[in-house]
Amino acid sequence: MSTAEYVYAFLLLLHALTATAIAVSLRRGVTTEQAPFLFFRAPELLFALSAVVFLFSFIYATNANMDYVQRFMATHGNLRLAPNSSKERLSAHLRYLPLLTVDAAAVWYFRVRTSVARVEAWALPAAIVSGILYALSEPSFVRTGGIPVLAWVCLVPLFVVLENVGLAQGIFYGTLAGIIQTMMSNFWLGTFNLLTLQFVTVVLLLEYVPFMAISLALLRLTRNASRGWSNAVGWLVFPAAWTVFDWIRSQGFLGYPWGMLGASQYSVIPIIQVASMAGVWGVTFVVTLANSVIAWYASGWIRGSRRSVVPAVALGAVLAASLVWGGLQIRGAAAASRAGGRTVRVALVQQDADPRKEDYGQTFETLKGLTAQALVSKPDLVAWSETAFVPNIRRWSKEDPSKFPLAALVSDFLAYQRGIRTWLLTGNDDYQLRTINGAEERLDYNGAVLFSPAGQRAETYHKIHLVPFTEYFPFKKQLPGLYQFLLSFDAYLWEPGDRRVVFRHPLFAFCTPICFEDSFPNDVRRFVTEGAQVILNLSNDYWSQTNAEAMQHAANAIFRAVENRRPLARASASGLTCVVDTLGRITARCPLYEPSFLVADLPIPDGGFTVYTIFGDWFPGAMALLLIGIAMASAVSARRRGRG
Repeated sequence: MSTAEYVYAFLLLLHALTATAIAVSLRRGVTTEQAPFLFFRAPELLFALSAVVFLFSFIYATNANMDYVQRFMATHGNLRLAPNSSKERLSAHLRYLPLLTVDAAAVWYFRVRTSVARVEAWALPAAIVSGILYALSEPSFVRTGGIPVLAWVCLVPLFVVLENVGLAQGIFYGTLAGIIQTMMSNFWLGTFNLLTLQFVTVVLLLEYVPFMAISLALLRLTRNASRGWSNAVGWLVFPAAWTVFDWIRSQGFLGYPWGMLGASQYSVIPIIQVASMAGVWGVTFVVTLANSVIAWYASGWIRGSRRSVVPAVALGAVLAASLVWGGLQIRGAAAASRAGGRTVRVALVQQDADPRKEDYGQTFETLKGLTAQALVSKPDLVAWSETAFVPNIRRWSKEDPSKFPLAALVSDFLAYQRGIRTWLLTGNDDYQLRTINGAEERLDYNGAVLFSPAGQRAETYHKIHLVPFTEYFPFKKQLPGLYQFLLSFDAYLWEPGDRRVVFRHPLFAFCTPICFEDSFPNDVRRFVTEGAQVILNLSNDYWSQTNAEAMQHAANAIFRAVENRRPLARASASGLTCVVDTLGRITARCPLYEPSFLVADLPIPDGGFTVYTIFGDWFPGAMALLLIGIAMASAVSARRRGRG
């Protein structure tokens, strides 16, 4: 039996045991009030578990098209691709839809047909709706550009539920909404690596549970204080907590700042100017605040309780201040544009080929053909994508081209680069040798290499923030079994770089965050503080073959331009190769998933840092202090109320 068959058998067993227990209890006259877990919680848990497994199974079907891993099949025994997408999806429907139907019927019968409170009766569908609307507010399979307006209301159903159910239920509903959003937003991970979506979902599950527990505990603490105090601060808990949560989940080895609510607003230019002051975290706060205030009044209406006008006034003030700030920034950028200034001409090449395939020579020919067309415009710099040229230049340039095909290809590349007589930036595998206890060890890196017009290797940057479990696993000595397990699933593991390199071109200075490094605000900010005038991201989104992933990646990157007031250029193997101005507007772009190139004149800022560039992630820290202050004041108020 396969793993999927074991999971399905386990689900069938759980359903059978639950159905038996419910039938026996009903026969014995047990009421829903006497056994709330059996009649209410168990069907909801089974529905949630079945829904998650169904989504995994449905997404797994898409990897039937993962042709680029076929070459690993002979040596990596754990790779088991779906044989046919249509058949695999049909199998998922036949297996799990009956279970979901039975679970939904049980939830409906025991919730709606009994005398439970109105909010609690519809809590499960409300949480699911929130997760779905959250996912659709971002670039998705429904609309490539996303539906940003949904972000302003997507959490309202969930927040209403969380205020009106018990702590354990709130943790369950909140976590379920988060997992639904994660899987729907990140469905394309099913074609990245056979384990990535599972790891991301498990990690987010482990993060959402304590986040919901702490947030709900604090919300209830404010409720235990005086009614006036709860009206004054209760609506602030989730906006502040959600901001801190988004920041926390972007930190460390497991950092994955994808699908943040603020990023859904990437195309709403006046609103996202808040990022120049508070980072993308500030945009998340504004959007979550709108959800919280609307839910606060909706919950008050449901309860029949009167609520203060303070939240509405505060929301209006925050929105007005955000729009005024945005308007000032847009006007200032327009004035700077009219004044003119220095520019640099950059050519961005999108070869629309997967670097992980072994037809390196064919990819090189495509790159040369597109570059030849771009050179007509006489660019000051040509930028190729992440690992656009795969053979390790440092290694194979030392070998005899007559003996090794890869050495011959590298020799051809170096000769070509000298021939174009301009600066060339390319992604490339790189390595360093180090000696430990007398033994020589080779460290492999995902790098970006800059060549001068004379053919000299001017500088190299090694990617620092690697994709967890897929590009990097720091515990290979402590957990060798898991390390080998990852390798068996086509994980190509590099070492993280240890130096932030700012490339120095005669006309400007730039940094090259590689792939999803452009999603980490503080990482890019640190490049800017070290002198980068342009952010030049090298990416490879070819493998996903989905417009949603390409636009999600670009949406994240856009905020780095706004936060630091630095122009952003993206050279992707495929996906979205584009140019973004300092306000976050996409001013030029290549078609998605087509061989293409783009030549653009980038304005070079004369200097000056934004509030965010200077102070970094100060806003999540301020929100954490706000939450601590609310907790302390609520505890004091509750104690006084108890004494009274």
